[in-house]
Amino acid sequence: MKRLLLLAGAGEARAVAQGLADVGAAAVASLEGSARFLSGLALPTRHGGFGGAAGFERYLDEQEIAAVLDVTHPFAEEISARTAASCAARGLPYALLWRPAWQPEAGDDWVALENEAAAAAYIPAGSTVFVATGRRGLAGFANLRNCEVIARRIAEAAPEPFPFAGGRYLASVAPFSVAEEEALFRQLGVDWLVVKNAGGEGARPKLHAARNLGLKVGMIARPAPPEGVTLLATVEEALDWARAHG
Repeated sequence: MKRLLLLAGAGEARAVAQGLADVGAAAVASLEGSARFLSGLALPTRHGGFGGAAGFERYLDEQEIAAVLDVTHPFAEEISARTAASCAARGLPYALLWRPAWQPEAGDDWVALENEAAAAAYIPAGSTVFVATGRRGLAGFANLRNCEVIARRIAEAAPEPFPFAGGRYLASVAPFSVAEEEALFRQLGVDWLVVKNAGGEGARPKLHAARNLGLKVGMIARPAPPEGVTLLATVEEALDWARAHG
């Protein structure tokens, strides 16, 4: 039976999966381990990676996938590039949910960063830096000069050591309100917040808290999407596309 494959990873994947399930769409979701917060999707779900491009293409063939809807994180550029190339080679319809990037508002004090390592050009020595970029790329902040670097992570039984001296993990449980983020930043004495420009709603409380407290924000630019692919801006557009290709 031909099915649509939903690549889940961004927060919108939950609503997309529910929308597909509500109309009885022939669809399956794939969820990598790094997106634990998306457990319990409304579709049959496979967990884990595909073992590279060859494994992904075998899965497409074996499972008779007729179209792929990519709702991964905007910074999962390797996954999206691989998926777009594999679908193009097979003539499979492919679309990427590309939610709008955040834009600075009145009261924001943002510095545009090309990548993690670029933060050192702006953040002075002795600063307390709250890094909300996830573990991937965290080692890129090792060049911050004599700064205290704090990274939030979901509590785990045996977390690995922080990737460089002068940094530490802060075990937390989401979600977080603006008031909670403000209180935390005050408690830690945060001078800078560094985030990836993923867009969406999940990290907005951090940005609002930084604005309210007058904190500097280092905003890491997102990578460009694969060239020539269909980009969808909202859950509604994604569901319309899925219905047209299901």
